[in-house]
Amino acid sequence: MATGADVLTLLCPDVEWTISGDSYENIDWFGKNPAISKRQFEEGFVQADEAKEQAKVEAAVKRSAALAKLAALGLDEDDLKALGL
Repeated sequence: MATGADVLTLLCPDVEWTISGDSYENIDWFGKNPAISKRQFEEGFVQADEAKEQAKVEAAVKRSAALAKLAALGLDEDDLKALGL
């Protein structure tokens, strides 16, 4: 499950902020106008969860592709571990 920090990182990548907990009211915009509304923040939890799941899927695809390349070279995961990789 996404945190308030995950949401702000996703929706406000170029904005300075701090947050305590997961509540919109606990966001400190450092004296500037809020970069997003409370509604955007609350909806952002779904977006952040979806982004995390997508990243997991992409990592699994990359891992499968890498393992296939290793297999084509006659190597497996244990060979990489033996090499310290």
